[in-house]
Amino acid sequence: QVQLVESGGRLVQAGGSLRLSCAASGRTVSTYAMAWFRQAPGKERVFVANISGGGTYTNYADSVKGRFTISRDNAKNTAYLQMNNMKPEDTAVYYCAAGRGGPVTSRRASYDYWGQGTQVTVSS
Repeated sequence: QVQLVESGGRLVQAGGSLRLSCAASGRTVSTYAMAWFRQAPGKERVFVANISGGGTYTNYADSVKGRFTISRDNAKNTAYLQMNNMKPEDTAVYYCAAGRGGPVTSRRASYDYWGQGTQVTVSS
């Protein structure tokens, strides 16, 4: 079993930056795809970014391309989401997810383990 714990969420002004962390425990996730999703109030949880086990493949939602960067440190069993030039529409609870196998996708169903989320609020 894998446990995921997100951290780093807080209130930030528009145009600012934030880095989220996702620490995995229970077993190594170095071969797992990792992803970030977010859920704004009253809306569905949507894909933000993902990264392959080796870190060579990344993919982003159009809304965050050029502003967000996903990365991972397999030695620390941790994934990150660097968010720059943040906008009020980035306000959401951000969730980390890990997928055991198969292709790296943006589909929620592809991920087996989820964290509890961390709140990110961007003020205008």
